[in-house]
Amino acid sequence: MSTDLPEYYFRIRDNGAAVFRVDTENRQRRIEMDEIALVNVKNGNIKPHGDHQLTLAEVTVIGEWVAKRQAMLAARDVDDILRTTDHMNLTTQWAQSKATDAQLEEITDLLLLAMHDLRSVLVRKKSERLMKGEAAE
Repeated sequence: MSTDLPEYYFRIRDNGAAVFRVDTENRQRRIEMDEIALVNVKNGNIKPHGDHQLTLAEVTVIGEWVAKRQAMLAARDVDDILRTTDHMNLTTQWAQSKATDAQLEEITDLLLLAMHDLRSVLVRKKSERLMKGEAAE
């Protein structure tokens, strides 16, 4: 384990993280982690833990972490969609070349409904973007 531990540790949880201050400056050289805050990544709310008063430096570090985390989660969302597109292409190839009639019977309606729903949302969103673009001009 590295002797250069970060000053803060963020334990990921649903919608955010628990923030701990890492301390190794004690007699036993044990790693102590004191929870100092809870943070919500969706809305950026930072709540001090217990009686702890957050310093400006702690709020700054937490805010920077939130911004990085939000960017990473947004990038993951896009990557998931790109993977979904790849999977749709693989599904198309499977349906065309390998699927049995029984397999197609099992999945066709489900896939058609999901694709119809997705297409409806994408067309509506594209139309909204186009309308906004025309209104801006």
